[in-house]
Amino acid sequence: MAEHSQSSGGFSHEHIETNNLLMIVLIVLVVAIGGLVEIVPLFFQKSTTEPVTGLKPYTALQLAGRDIYLREGCYNCHSQMIRPFRAETLRYGHYSVAGEFVYDHPFQWGSKRTGPDLARVGGRYSDEWHRVHLNNPRDVVPESNMPAYPWLARATLDPADMAPKMRALRRVGVPYTDTEIAEAGQAVEGKTEVEALIAYLQVLGTHVK
Repeated sequence: MAEHSQSSGGFSHEHIETNNLLMIVLIVLVVAIGGLVEIVPLFFQKSTTEPVTGLKPYTALQLAGRDIYLREGCYNCHSQMIRPFRAETLRYGHYSVAGEFVYDHPFQWGSKRTGPDLARVGGRYSDEWHRVHLNNPRDVVPESNMPAYPWLARATLDPADMAPKMRALRRVGVPYTDTEIAEAGQAVEGKTEVEALIAYLQVLGTHVK
């Protein structure tokens, strides 16, 4: 009788462990429930949904620079997340808070850190330092293994790209005004890609002291 009861149970250990499809379904279900429990509450916490005091959306030039940062794969070596550990805050400054990045789509938090974290790089170096560093990193950091990006100084931005990007960001909650969108093309006209990237780097982390 006991043997019959054990074999007839649809979710006995033996049945689950010998049924690959059932095992996969149950694993996915457990991971999905665990993920929802961890993630959903964050959408209702002010600390993760409201911007920090003084935070403003990226200007047209900064936004263009952020797109170049993503295009060139800078996030593969540089994170923008300072963890709340003493070793990190001593080196980089105040730990990162979600309210700094509510206008970032997608945000650049991460764990890969071949090069220094850039969460607080804004204002730490001059524009000229960044220009030289991007043209040939070893001119300012001899031990650097970062590649050079000399073409950024030669390439110019396309003003027609900016208004559509800003309108798309406004649809997901970034508070760009009609005036800012209308003037976006003019704001980047004649600007080089290196100028845009430097403008983006110089604003990172400047809203939290």
